[in-house]
Amino acid sequence: MIVEDWGVLDFNDAWRRQRELTDAILHQDHPDTLVFCQHRPVITLGRNTQAGSILASSELLSAMGVEVIEIDRGGEATMHNPGQLVGYPIFNLQRSKPDLHWFLRTIEQCVIDALAEFDIESGRVDSLTGVWIGQVHKICAIGIHCSRWVTSHGFALNVNNDLGLFSAIVPCGITEMGVTSMSEVLGAELPFATVQEHVAQQFFAKFS
Repeated sequence: MIVEDWGVLDFNDAWRRQRELTDAILHQDHPDTLVFCQHRPVITLGRNTQAGSILASSELLSAMGVEVIEIDRGGEATMHNPGQLVGYPIFNLQRSKPDLHWFLRTIEQCVIDALAEFDIESGRVDSLTGVWIGQVHKICAIGIHCSRWVTSHGFALNVNNDLGLFSAIVPCGITEMGVTSMSEVLGAELPFATVQEHVAQQFFAKFS
């Protein structure tokens, strides 16, 4: 596994680069790649998005500078914005374990163990994908796409990002729970590069 840092970029640019990378992994024997990046404000709508998931008007979203993009991952509506650590594990699961349930649970465990390095206790909620604080507030959303056992899309860990933008959607289609971030839990902003490094270490430990 190798790691690439794409910095801050528009979602569509990252999606195009993901498709190029999945093709290289499938056809050119490129190594499995964990991509890190941050996105400018954007709402992405997964394949399972229900009507009513976007609460803000298109005019308000435009005024806020928030794009809305329908994509091919699983899950529902998710917000991305700067200060959120987005990770795209572009992996050929035939090289390790062709099991999507195992893959999702292992991503969750990577995030849970990385959060523990900052003394943040997190876990899972039965029947829901992602990582949660106190089984009430989601701190990391996960949604993937898989074609011929090559994965794309991935996770979005709230680190220092503005959570106010999440009021524009029903996050992941769940009305009875909220969202939080590492900085909200700890009461202070975190060194973003350090968070990214800890997450990368967990992926190396569990996927290499």
